[in-house]
Amino acid sequence: MEIGNNTPAVVTGGASGLGAATARALAAKGARVAIFDMNAEKGEALAAELGGVFCKVDVTSDEEVDAGFAKARAAHGQERILVNCAGLGNAIKTASRSKEDGSIRHFPLSAFEFVIRVNLVGTFRCIAKSAAGMMTLDPVGEDGERGAIVNTASVAAEDGQIGQAAYSASKGGVVGMTLPIARDLMGEGIRVNTILPGIFDTPLMNAAPPQVKEALAASVPFPKRLGNPEEYAKLALCMVETAYFNGEHVRLDGGIRMAPR
Repeated sequence: MEIGNNTPAVVTGGASGLGAATARALAAKGARVAIFDMNAEKGEALAAELGGVFCKVDVTSDEEVDAGFAKARAAHGQERILVNCAGLGNAIKTASRSKEDGSIRHFPLSAFEFVIRVNLVGTFRCIAKSAAGMMTLDPVGEDGERGAIVNTASVAAEDGQIGQAAYSASKGGVVGMTLPIARDLMGEGIRVNTILPGIFDTPLMNAAPPQVKEALAASVPFPKRLGNPEEYAKLALCMVETAYFNGEHVRLDGGIRMAPR
């Protein structure tokens, strides 16, 4: 899939972190980028910087996702590229004892379900609606491609830590659905791949104390640092541009294997 020539693209969670780096990388290649995000201030600013369009979208809402795609397509045309970076997490043990009084509680199911709704169902919602739109396009290139989709999972899909049951389940679901979705869409010339990032230097990580960030960086085999969002963007663009890249999930983590905590 060639990215130049004003190719329409949508990046969910595109206002910051991995999504913002990907939006910038796509725009630098000549794509016309629509940013889906909840943060209107950051999203509008980045869209203005890139000459793109911002769409305030909660990926758990059918109505907001539909409205986001409608706005993006009115501005740029039907997207041929979708990169899903929207997501969140929490850290709650399945069941635990209070250190104060020994009382026992379990993971609130509403909190578990919320992470699944955002990370897994929200990702699938955007894939399904984007793929249906891509199917209306004429095939391009020698392979007859209509579109390329890149999803974001996490190394937690394979190395979930203490308290990450919901997050790991949601990201494991993204990994698990990659191949069947690629097979669903193979006859339409639409490819689907997933990236499993390790520990990246994102706004969420910037909230951690410096000593915590240093310890995390030291735990990476090589290079001993946090990942740069631009490195995620490079892999995302590689997956988009390389026609033989399909149905894969790839770790991008400096060789780390997460310990229990």
